[in-house]
Amino acid sequence: MSRTYFVYILASRSRNLYVGVTNDLPHRVHQHRTGQSEHTRRFRITRLVYVEETYDIRAAIAREKQIKAMSRAKKLALISTANPGWDDLMPFSV
Repeated sequence: MSRTYFVYILASRSRNLYVGVTNDLPHRVHQHRTGQSEHTRRFRITRLVYVEETYDIRAAIAREKQIKAMSRAKKLALISTANPGWDDLMPFSV
């Protein structure tokens, strides 16, 4: 059985960003929303605004690093292209 991995971006209302990778997206988003991550708690980064899915952990980690290395403008453009309204892609977490 293959495992699915997710590269994701969370945003605050003021568009502070957090990029991460996980194999359990609902659980990880819940951790961010309940303040279990220092950075996301401090800046209130709780809205899931971008997700990519893969079955290869190496590809997921490489993509996370690639996104983290992007300029802020490129990250904003990536999100805006996939999610123009910056809607929360997971309005309810576990």
